[in-house]
Amino acid sequence: MSDNEGVRLQKVLAEAGIGSRRHCEELIGEGRVTVNGKKVFRFGERVDPRTAVIHVDGKRVETRAEMRYYAINKPRGVVSTMSDERGRKSLADYVEVPERLFHVGRLDTDTEGLILLTNDGELSHRLTHPSYGVYKTYLAEIHGPIPRDLGKRLKAGVTLEDGPAKADKFRVFDQVGRRVLVEITLHEGRKHIVRRLLKETGFPVQQLARIEFGPIKLGSLKPGGMRALTVREVGELYKAVGL
Repeated sequence: MSDNEGVRLQKVLAEAGIGSRRHCEELIGEGRVTVNGKKVFRFGERVDPRTAVIHVDGKRVETRAEMRYYAINKPRGVVSTMSDERGRKSLADYVEVPERLFHVGRLDTDTEGLILLTNDGELSHRLTHPSYGVYKTYLAEIHGPIPRDLGKRLKAGVTLEDGPAKADKFRVFDQVGRRVLVEITLHEGRKHIVRRLLKETGFPVQQLARIEFGPIKLGSLKPGGMRALTVREVGELYKAVGL
């Protein structure tokens, strides 16, 4: 690309939400920005924001203006699709943006919590493909008392009808009487996997919510609520899948 083509790098970074142009110039000058794998130190560097792969501090910056990234807290009883032939409530009932979005993976109808929405096909594919092993964390309500070795058993793995499964992390989150909230993290996405895993160990799930998807946290987002991901969060998602 010649010096007269493309857009100045600091402008591209600023428009992507990294900061002011002055701050972006400082990042470039400190060697913290790469374009297509090469460090750039020149403020006048011009790039094509539609095709350039830009990283700041090792995290990719999305510069394609048409790309959209959202988190939504799917309420219980809502199907994890953008439409439903049977007329049930779907994610589309809670989405108020003009762009056509795709859901990244699914949650059971009876499970609430975090779902990502985007029109970035490559990122969506990688986030849901088993080979990338993106972690998901769930909060499950079960009935106690539970044995002290439950976490150890879950992390060692149990055999289900379609093969072995295990939790990567497990902890008791809260306990009031027989009501026990447990936090369970795993990196696979077989259907009903959390429910089946806990049921197999003798503790069927009463309620279930996904609270984290890779680096993205549900936080204080209310059921039915939706928010745009930050530039940092999008960069962390890219990093999680090697982009």
